Amino acid sequence: MERRSALKNMGMVFGYAVATPTLLGLVQSCKDKAPFAEWVPSYFDKDKGYALAQMVDVILPKTDTPSATEVNVHVFIDEFAKEVLPEEQQAFMKVVMDKFMNKVMTEAGKDSLADLEGADFEPALNKYLAKRSEEEEKAHQEAIEDYMKAIEAGESATLDEDVACFEFAGNIRGVATWAYKSSEYIGEEVLAYLPLPGEYIACGDVNELTQGRAWSL
Repeated sequence: MERRSALKNMGMVFGYAVATPTLLGLVQSCKDKAPFAEWVPSYFDKDKGYALAQMVDVILPKTDTPSATEVNVHVFIDEFAKEVLPEEQQAFMKVVMDKFMNKVMTEAGKDSLADLEGADFEPALNKYLAKRSEEEEKAHQEAIEDYMKAIEAGESATLDEDVACFEFAGNIRGVATWAYKSSEYIGEEVLAYLPLPGEYIACGDVNELTQGRAWSL
């Protein structure tokens, strides 16, 4: 695989296919879950885990369906980072996460991650989850590539704050959405679910077949 193709998949979303059944089991139940404010992550520092939980609940808030933390998405991301990501991707994730969280704290006027609230993430997420032009995406990817080349060569390197924030926000949204849709509750109660597949209907109307819902993973 070419370096550019590999780096394009760098970060949290890289490696979905190798997430183990044990990790997926973390999002299979909403029962007996402690409030995330009391959660002790196994990989992230506690304050970063708390901030991450706040962030994913802004991306996937509680409506008529559970919020991200109510199906343990934050726990999954923590274990995913620890058990699945290689060391170089863990290091890269730390860089982009620190830049994103520092940006949120600065704009919110907060001194620590523990002081952040969900609303504090909204301005940054509105900005860094916005669609970029092809030129911007290419420039950002080249910046990441140059950064990783320098790191691999043992040189000092700095990643632009906006590039890091776009990368982190996009990757967290991707893995959070994937983990959310993989949870038992969402898979069986929200998405179209058929435990024993029946007849094959090639040209049916999706609104009639599933009431417009996507199929469970």
